[in-house]
Amino acid sequence: MNVSNAPISFPGLFGDWQFTVPSKALDIGNGVYWYGIIIAAGMLLGLYFCMKQAPKYGLSEDNIIDTVLWVIPFSIIGARIYYVLFYLDLFRGSDGSINWSSTYRIWDGGLAIYGGVIAGFLTAYLFSRRRKISFWALADCCVQGLFIGQAIGRWGNFVNGEAHGGPTTLPWGMTIDGQSMVHPTFLYESLWNLAGFVLLHFYSKKRRFKGEIALLYAAWYGAGRAWIEGLRTDSLYIGSVRVSQLLAIISCIAAVAVLARQYHRIKVAKAFYVPETDENKGE
Repeated sequence: MNVSNAPISFPGLFGDWQFTVPSKALDIGNGVYWYGIIIAAGMLLGLYFCMKQAPKYGLSEDNIIDTVLWVIPFSIIGARIYYVLFYLDLFRGSDGSINWSSTYRIWDGGLAIYGGVIAGFLTAYLFSRRRKISFWALADCCVQGLFIGQAIGRWGNFVNGEAHGGPTTLPWGMTIDGQSMVHPTFLYESLWNLAGFVLLHFYSKKRRFKGEIALLYAAWYGAGRAWIEGLRTDSLYIGSVRVSQLLAIISCIAAVAVLARQYHRIKVAKAFYVPETDENKGE
């Protein structure tokens, strides 16, 4: 539920203090929304980080910029398509027909991160094949920037008063427009992504194979999203199944399985590796 402009507070932490900000930063045309500004800031900071890390993965800054120029628009399209498909009834008229003009009005809200991530990875894969650069090296570099963008972007949900969880009595519960306290799931995911970024950034110095960092991203984000999605009240459903929670569980399990297989292969390879010495040289 989006209740923009409603006062938000954390009574267990800050007493009567309330946070209120208009959803629009500039009332021009359809409006320039704080939500969009925050997401754009996250994207730019993530891009800057990836550009600086590129040489470590055998890439150039131009490789990163060129990839992102393709990935961003297709990610937005993917995020919108994902949302529309699973909230299709919101775009139907009184006669049951689909109001196609409303399906692309992203300024009215409605983007799903999983749709964006899926479209972004597919676009990056096709782009890397065309430019003949390693997709897995590109993915290892970019998922760290993706964590940055996601950690910052979730604060756009806070400004809009959306993407929150169900009732809670925990001291960090938040209230929207004076209602009962709910889980601040935007904050949970932001902190989870921030922790993931820190862990992957420091671990990346020990990367053992191409694609390892990307797989660790999928495992970490999938595990956190599976938990957090279970707390939210605005999940996309197929029947009684939360779509994003199911995808999170599948991506986490798949990533862990591939990582386990790769680590086992590395372990076996090391066990059979015999260093070259003067005695066995040339054998």
